[in-house]
Amino acid sequence: MPTIVHFEIPSDNVERSKKFYSDLFGWNIEKVPSDKLPEGVEYWGITTKDHEGNNAVNGGMMKRMMPEQQGITNYIDVKSVDEYSEKVKQLGGIIKVPKMPIPGMGYLVVCSDTENNTFGLWQNDTTAK
Repeated sequence: MPTIVHFEIPSDNVERSKKFYSDLFGWNIEKVPSDKLPEGVEYWGITTKDHEGNNAVNGGMMKRMMPEQQGITNYIDVKSVDEYSEKVKQLGGIIKVPKMPIPGMGYLVVCSDTENNTFGLWQNDTTAK
């Protein structure tokens, strides 16, 4: 069953946000090497742990791209972003960002539901280019 596998936090000031979430929750936030990202993208990976110290849902942080419209986005793991993108449209949702490769990791699509809530679809694929 599809489940949340990643979250993304947009930030107007990444250093300030990193400090806030690190100090608040103890999250580890590290810059992702540029060779693992689309050209020109800066991204910080967030590692979280549960109360027992086990790895939990991880996320990312990046510079906010759409002021006043970009909130935290949850990504749901699916077998095929193409198949689920079609389902989103059939059910009245909107594709906001079409299928995009994250080289060596997978593909993502950003959507909105019928209530204009943003969410992402994620497909693992180490051959993504």
